[in-house]
Amino acid sequence: MGVGIDPKVREKFLGGMSQAACTVNVVSTDGPAGRAGVTVSAMASVSADTELPTMLVCVHHLSPAAAKIVQNGVLCVNVLRDDQSYISDVFAGRFRDEIGDKFECTEWVTASTGAPRIADPLVAFDCKLLSSEKVGTHHIFLCEVRDIHLSRHGSPLIYANRSYGSSNRIEGASSLRAALAGETARLVIGCFHTFGPYLMPSLIREMGGIGVKLIEGDHRRLRESLLAGESELALLYDFDLGEEFEKLSLGELTPYVLLAADHPLCHQSEVAPEDLAAEPMILLDAPPSRDYFTGILEDAGIKPLIAYRSISFEMVRGMVAHGLGYSILATKPASDMSYDGLNLVTRPLTGRHRENRIVLAHRAERELSPAARHFADLCARRFAKQ
Repeated sequence: MGVGIDPKVREKFLGGMSQAACTVNVVSTDGPAGRAGVTVSAMASVSADTELPTMLVCVHHLSPAAAKIVQNGVLCVNVLRDDQSYISDVFAGRFRDEIGDKFECTEWVTASTGAPRIADPLVAFDCKLLSSEKVGTHHIFLCEVRDIHLSRHGSPLIYANRSYGSSNRIEGASSLRAALAGETARLVIGCFHTFGPYLMPSLIREMGGIGVKLIEGDHRRLRESLLAGESELALLYDFDLGEEFEKLSLGELTPYVLLAADHPLCHQSEVAPEDLAAEPMILLDAPPSRDYFTGILEDAGIKPLIAYRSISFEMVRGMVAHGLGYSILATKPASDMSYDGLNLVTRPLTGRHRENRIVLAHRAERELSPAARHFADLCARRFAKQ
């Protein structure tokens, strides 16, 4: 770090910028200095109203691509689709031991400037370098766009919160206002991805002729959909829901132990946390589930031996069925069988556990549409029967 840099400010800046969603781009070049490419997130339009459009790209000075871009004077900014994260990982250096030549990871064509272009990106900007300035650790390249390749399909690969994602259209407040005014009978509902299949199909059927759009995801995804106005209601766990939300408490799911049919613990009528101390765990790795399930064991003084993790409920069940370990879950499907037809056994987990309450939440200041109120009544009656 240079003189005068405040490490606390730097750390806050990096943390803040990690929350700023951006497209994932592979910048490639070729010419007298040779071929090179690197994954970058810092790319932006400068102006569409110059003689030719201009844009800027930032590349770390330690990347071999930086010096070659300067010497070659050309570059192509390939904006990746949401199914091209592998290309991003390769050009970010994550497979340097497995792949000798990064360019082997996909097909390429030669752009008009001579720079290599991915054959099928979402968008590609073929550029001539106008100027370069080094600021701190990065070169800022000002580029003149000579040609543009546009795909006819696909969505951008997004990077935010230090992980990949994809874009999703938010219909926003205008559609909800229309619903309140009776102009449409469409209701947008968020639902936690593990218990959604257990609850939503029958509830949607009971909604009659009211159209329902589902938003499925983990807790953070659903919370953000409510705040953004993307969904009007959401079925999720009562976790980290502040005063900006109103909640209808529906019921509590009781944790249980899931075992393969031939697991030795199947001979017990119930399982204590201590019985799991030396057993490999298959963790449902989706917030807040992962912290809740590991917390049950930690509260009992047990450090879980996590053998595998998966965000997929059915993947966890399948791994358990194949004898790879046990799992602690709360949602209990009607079938005691994995996707591939193996038997599963459930056993109660002894002890007192943290609450695992399901709620129906909505924005506190928002008046619910008639369709939303009808859905809330259906949820309340459904849980009252359990």
